Amino acid sequence: MAGRPTIKEVSKIAGVSFKTVSRVLNNEKHVSDETRRRVEEVVAQLNFRPSHAARTLAGRRSFQVALLYDNPSPYYVFHIQSGALERCHELGYRLLMQPIDSAAPDLVPDVLALVDEAHLDGLILSPPLTEMPELLEALDKRKLPYVRIAPGLRKDHGLATTMDDVAAAREITRHLLQLGHRKIAFVRGPESHVSSADRLAGYRQELEAHGIAFDPALVIAGDYSFASGGAAARALFGHTPRPTAIFAGNDDMAAGALAAAHEADIAVPDAMSIAGFDDSDLARAVWPPLTTIRQPVRELAYAAADLMLSGNAVTPQVMLEHELMVRATTGPAPKS
Repeated sequence: MAGRPTIKEVSKIAGVSFKTVSRVLNNEKHVSDETRRRVEEVVAQLNFRPSHAARTLAGRRSFQVALLYDNPSPYYVFHIQSGALERCHELGYRLLMQPIDSAAPDLVPDVLALVDEAHLDGLILSPPLTEMPELLEALDKRKLPYVRIAPGLRKDHGLATTMDDVAAAREITRHLLQLGHRKIAFVRGPESHVSSADRLAGYRQELEAHGIAFDPALVIAGDYSFASGGAAARALFGHTPRPTAIFAGNDDMAAGALAAAHEADIAVPDAMSIAGFDDSDLARAVWPPLTTIRQPVRELAYAAADLMLSGNAVTPQVMLEHELMVRATTGPAPKS
């Protein structure tokens, strides 16, 4: 068949109307499974790609959404991008990736300008943008569809995909306690991320459940970056007695702590255990590989795009499960 296939050719071969083909391409309801299957087979056979311009004119939609993010971890950002991008591609939407400075005073007008200039049909928000009431209120006022990945505040507000950070932090703290550690330090993330507070809360709750008093001196502030994890670990190395384990609020900080331990000739895990959170690619790239919590970042982003765009949402909030990944950076507490 010469030239680029058209929707007319798809409808003719499939034996359905233009409107039915359009409904299938836009993943709309009121199409039988058999009709949908027949149209999709013809689309695949012809390698048909609908014109975004034509779809926009027909439905007054741009078929473009944007993913907004502000996170220092390149691994986290990569996985939310890839998850959201895959589902948007499957549903026929283009995804714009937009870094945002969440501390900028003109954040809200900048986001609204992006919406207008790109004629966006919706937004996917990742932390800490999910925690900003002024942004959410502006989007609600505009009646612009959006979905939040891992919101810490107003979790029942609108569409969201999330996991239980408190329970996950409790599980990894419990793992360290079961190895005999009693002096466990915690490197927290930035205050702008509610996940930082939730992971700290889980750490505290599990210590107290085991009758161990919370020691604020063992909590060091970080910012989810590799450098801050190293700085926090070096500060903790100076404590007397030194902690036998460090639980960092993400893998980047845990990797920084691990590098600092290598520099200080502190054997991991024989002299000190180190654990992270996320199960990013970095967790398997460092040596020894990190014990961590597998946060389903890619799946959260994929589910977020699906929740907003597919029209198949059963519930406005989707909770995904975490998993403890025990590797080589945690071991029995050293004997005193």
